[in-house]
Amino acid sequence: MTTTPPVQTMSLTLKALRVHRRGPVLSVQLHEPDQGNLVSDAMLDDLLAVLDSQAPEVRVLVLSGAGQDFSLGGDRSEFAEHLLDDPTGGRLRASGVKGRRVCDALISNPAVTIARVQGRAIGAGFALALACDLRVGTESTTFRLPELTLGLPATWGGLLPRLIQEIGAARVRDIVLTSRPLGATEAQSLSLLQKVVPAEDLDAAVDGLTKAVLRRPAHAYRVTKTLLNSYAAAGRLADATALDPELMAAVAAETHRPTPSTPQGPSTAEPVW
Repeated sequence: MTTTPPVQTMSLTLKALRVHRRGPVLSVQLHEPDQGNLVSDAMLDDLLAVLDSQAPEVRVLVLSGAGQDFSLGGDRSEFAEHLLDDPTGGRLRASGVKGRRVCDALISNPAVTIARVQGRAIGAGFALALACDLRVGTESTTFRLPELTLGLPATWGGLLPRLIQEIGAARVRDIVLTSRPLGATEAQSLSLLQKVVPAEDLDAAVDGLTKAVLRRPAHAYRVTKTLLNSYAAAGRLADATALDPELMAAVAAETHRPTPSTPQGPSTAEPVW
């Protein structure tokens, strides 16, 4: 008879995440539901802390979002604060570097990473889900990249080359240049979602993928993930995403010049990323 491992909590002080581990499965939940799980610097710091301290015994990492939506993207009020504090874009650049580090850590994670995507995944939220190996959504899941609508380049977390590799350049041009949302059916047809299920079956679908991974030898998965990432990197010889934070900061500093009267409270407008 198989016994269920006890739930273990991490000894980290986290502001924007809820994290627990059950044996070889690490569950990481973006936990700012009142703000649509906006990706703030605090959330990025939390994600880096969790990923940096991940136990070697972890074989599956499940990334989810609390509430109705996976993530509505970057924190727009924090974006404005960064530019007000440093009009040259320096603070925004530092935030972008964190975002790139988080996505790289998910992509290169030795565990199999699964994104549990409900509701909307916008901008930076889209990038976090895309950085995972597998993505499961519901019939109401949508993805969107609204950057150009907001006068910004699509440069966050190394998203563009990974998206091009996953679904192809022509499709990416359509999604990025029109800023249109992708519903679950289209997302699955493009392999942005590997599985789409009714909302009430979402956890069961994630559990099914988790159990499938755990039934197979751990060392085979580690080697295979390394090979997949290596082959992917070989196809991106012109990958210039290390410049993403510089490009974002440069464009934002030029086109989004805040004034002291810029509102600094929580924004109900469209997310930045």
